[in-house]
Amino acid sequence: MGELVLCEPTELYNILNQVSKLSRLAEPNYLCLLDVRAKWEYDESHVITARRVKQKGKEYLIPESVDLECVKYCVVYDSNTSSLDVILENNNDDSSDDLEQGLVLGAAIECGRVLTHLTCHPVYILRGGYERFSAMYHFFRTQKIIWMPQELDAFQPYPVEIIPGSIYLGNFSQACNPQIQKDLKIKAHVNVSMETGPFFVGDADRLLHIQVEDSLEANISPFLRHLCHFIDIHLELGSVILVFSKLGISRSCAAIIAYLMHQQEQTLKRSWAYVKKCKGNMSPNRSLVSQLLLWEKIVLGDSITDISDLLY
Repeated sequence: MGELVLCEPTELYNILNQVSKLSRLAEPNYLCLLDVRAKWEYDESHVITARRVKQKGKEYLIPESVDLECVKYCVVYDSNTSSLDVILENNNDDSSDDLEQGLVLGAAIECGRVLTHLTCHPVYILRGGYERFSAMYHFFRTQKIIWMPQELDAFQPYPVEIIPGSIYLGNFSQACNPQIQKDLKIKAHVNVSMETGPFFVGDADRLLHIQVEDSLEANISPFLRHLCHFIDIHLELGSVILVFSKLGISRSCAAIIAYLMHQQEQTLKRSWAYVKKCKGNMSPNRSLVSQLLLWEKIVLGDSITDISDLLY
């Protein structure tokens, strides 16, 4: 039996934007996103790829095509449920007991409780529901109900969100996409690649171009202090920053990890784990990892993380 867990809007946003070679949304057992609002609300707009859960009386009818035992992420949302307090306080009672006690559970929680009996994996309840998510990511609203496999293959992920509403991590293609810049309100770029992007070229106040090759000879260390200063300044100004490299999996990830170590005064291990959760396919090369260990010593006064671990 699974458990109910709250899912922040940023977490769902990042789940929707994971890639392997293609968008992970194309994988049939990757994400099951369920909308338990009324039909008219769902028809008006819903989160991309979400399927509506129908009800027969008080029974939730889970889509027949869903095999929760095989699904990595199962996320349920209603209009605005934002807490599991009621369910946690009464997790030994069944739903009928809750109703007898006069407790009102959000529809997402009621449905989620049913789903926990069908899987041993967590069932995620979207905090703030559709209202909060759609307010933060309006560009992920849709009226489209059926997604063909080829449409999911062609889905263009957005940069993942590292610090909500402030720092995004992506690739060169995303950095060149004007719609993405507009939707995310990007005001500054950190380009960690040899390529020159079309935005902010010639504007040193809005573009930091760290020219390092994608190779084991790449030396990012001399740029880390300037990188952190550039991002700090833009955060103080309220600017939204996109950090990117050509593929968005090595150099830009190393840059983001270095910044988090600086900002949070935390270990390489902890910053690594956080970025890995946001971007599952990140993979800085061994040379960059070694340089991050040296950066850890500068930030914390000692090298704490053991990079001989196969995790790195």
